[in-house]
Amino acid sequence: MATEASARGETRIPLSRDRVLRAAIDLADAGGIESLTMRRLAQELGVEAMTLYYHVANKDDILNGIVDLVVGEIALPSADDDWRTAIRTAAMSAHQVLLRHPWAAGLVLSGAGVSPARLRYMNALLGSLREAGFSAEMTDHAYHALDSHIMGFTLWVVGMDLGSDEDLAALATNFLAELPRDELPHLAEHVEQHLKPRDPSDEGEFAFGLDLVLDGLERLRGG
Repeated sequence: MATEASARGETRIPLSRDRVLRAAIDLADAGGIESLTMRRLAQELGVEAMTLYYHVANKDDILNGIVDLVVGEIALPSADDDWRTAIRTAAMSAHQVLLRHPWAAGLVLSGAGVSPARLRYMNALLGSLREAGFSAEMTDHAYHALDSHIMGFTLWVVGMDLGSDEDLAALATNFLAELPRDELPHLAEHVEQHLKPRDPSDEGEFAFGLDLVLDGLERLRGG
């Protein structure tokens, strides 16, 4: 005899730690990390809040878990590529992943960021630099220069939160209308750049800054 659930064509997915964490990521992506509460998470999963504790210890355990999953999405440097390509690809991936999950960059820099995936990422990046011929001391400086650009630029973009390209264009247009061009001509010119169509070959400001860092490291490596 068919159950009521099967009669409705529904299949109940068993609750698991992975399902809890991925639902938590969805909540944080949709409403920010402040929207992630045990009660709300339980509602999204269709269970009682106490049921979650069979799979996660507490809220901190959830935060640690979702950071680990997000950092795990970042592409690690490939041993098949030259050092610059490998590190550039990993850095671009890190920036894109953290933009997909705007709440994550802050957590990565907190205690929750010390996760297995984060440690693997750090080790891979450091290893790429060492194998490229950088000394231990120079690798230390290079890693922090790269990480500062990745995390700092990402946090800046997330913090700005200017909306869609259309929102940004409207904001720039309104700003220009009020700007005294005679007094601030260079600022006006800068704002106008945001209204121009981007060259398809232009990867954007993050890639521009990353290439400057990599150019500098290449010069040091060759020196």
